[in-house]
Amino acid sequence: MRPLNPQIADRSETVLRLRAAGCVFAEDEARLLHEAAVGASELEELLTRRVGGDPLEQILGWAGFAGLRILLEPGVFVPRARTEFLADRAAALLRPGDVAVDLCCGAGAIAAVLATRVPGLDLHAADIQAEAVRCARRNLAGRAQVHSGDLYAALPSELAGRVRVLVANTPYVPTDAIAQMPPEARDHEPRVTLDGGPDGLGVQRRLAAGAARWLAPGGYLLVETSDEQGPTAARVFSEHGLVADVLSDDEVGATVVRGRRLC
Repeated sequence: MRPLNPQIADRSETVLRLRAAGCVFAEDEARLLHEAAVGASELEELLTRRVGGDPLEQILGWAGFAGLRILLEPGVFVPRARTEFLADRAAALLRPGDVAVDLCCGAGAIAAVLATRVPGLDLHAADIQAEAVRCARRNLAGRAQVHSGDLYAALPSELAGRVRVLVANTPYVPTDAIAQMPPEARDHEPRVTLDGGPDGLGVQRRLAAGAARWLAPGGYLLVETSDEQGPTAARVFSEHGLVADVLSDDEVGATVVRGRRLC
């Protein structure tokens, strides 16, 4: 941790300004901003950005995820705590030597968890957004191959039929619901990372439709979705030949649809 200017060592004013801006965890955020700043002027700059609605993680340049520090930059989707449930469920299905793929990888948070939990994977990640690919390559250096492109089109053809686990935190917010999202997501994260189409399941339909070509026999496709969307997403998986079930963690508000290719 870098040393602070004594003039800004008292965090009480920062906490008050964050609370006034509607930050629920004002004390924790104030501590992180003070740790990140060197001097009063830098603190003021960071605080102004946060009060203005910038995501805290993009201001700090990192997000905590499953005990890891995931590097971020402005314009890249911030990994959510609930998505740790998706990463956990994917990691539980893997063994060293398996092929695993993280599509719509963003900054590579899920792939980083898989690499940490299951050493020796043949691990790949991909995203359509250039900024996200750049972040993922930093976070996954030496542990995964990171590709640029739209879903399966980004993957090397030699992976077809070999993937044990394909995990994806796709955009799943219905288009009309984006306007009701918190400003820090709605105004500061790319729409392509949020908008799942009219019912939120557009990207998941595309994933399910192509999964059989890429999954190994017995391989799994896992996606995060909402509690309301879970049954419909499971039916979509079943329509494309996957044996599907819905997993949930009520404590963190997470829902995952898991589909298995039997043969």
